[in-house]
Amino acid sequence: MMKTSYINTFGGPDGIVFSTAADTTLQLHEARVRVEMASVNPLDLKMIAGYMQQVCPVTFPYTPGTDFSGVVDAVGAGVNNIKPGDRVVGRTAPGAGGAFAQRLVIAASELVAIPAEMSFEQAASLPTAFGAARQALFDSSGLQRGERVLIHAGAGGVGIMAVQLAHHAGAYVIATASGKNIDLVKSLGAYEVLDYRTADLTQLPEIDLVIDTIGGDVLEQSWPVLAPGGRIASLVAFDIAPRNGHPGTFVFFADAASVLPDAIAMFLAGQLQIITDAIFPLDQARAALEKLATGHARGKVLIRTTN
Repeated sequence: MMKTSYINTFGGPDGIVFSTAADTTLQLHEARVRVEMASVNPLDLKMIAGYMQQVCPVTFPYTPGTDFSGVVDAVGAGVNNIKPGDRVVGRTAPGAGGAFAQRLVIAASELVAIPAEMSFEQAASLPTAFGAARQALFDSSGLQRGERVLIHAGAGGVGIMAVQLAHHAGAYVIATASGKNIDLVKSLGAYEVLDYRTADLTQLPEIDLVIDTIGGDVLEQSWPVLAPGGRIASLVAFDIAPRNGHPGTFVFFADAASVLPDAIAMFLAGQLQIITDAIFPLDQARAALEKLATGHARGKVLIRTTN
């Protein structure tokens, strides 16, 4: 038996239940991981609210959480890339979830070994935040050296990664953040950081790429600042569409295993800072989700699943 957090119906964080559950039987190419740390993402809030049911259907009881780090506890007979005792990081499919628990079962091919220099806390912060930022900047938008990129919510989980990746790629990085986070975001590589409460986006020079992590009015205000050929990549607006000749792309990140080695390499090279806002115990998963739902987290919100 293991301790786990789960929901029996769609709703808000107050629907999270903390209880025990039986371990899942391993299949041939699967591994069981003793989870040490899980990362909380905006996607988790959407999953428990039922907003993603048409894209990532779930069945109840459903244990939220996709991003995790931990130690391999057991492997199926067909697994040869990892072994029990290995320290690993991974990301489950959103419809499967399972990270807000003491153990989970996942295809062994989805696990990546983490070096001794990286903590479980740092590793669990990477999969969705790093992967979504990289996909939005490069795979979906083709960011080029010297381009001007505007990154909204530069102190958020994805924003922190996007600022660093864009800076490392040679872009001119402009970000928005709250006043208290301006110095942090500048230290990560932004040349300009605007206080989102008072900034007038219309005064910005022409922007080649906008990374939208907020949607709504912020997305609407971002279209007029685009330069000729400028584009927007949104992580929140499902229905974004081209406007006035400017491409608009919705970014839905899926494959962490292929990008995690690059994230780890950048971390080991001193090119990637990982910022933690707060760590909650597993029996306070509801509070962790509520913290993220405020929209004011500085870096990652994490759940420690061990006692």
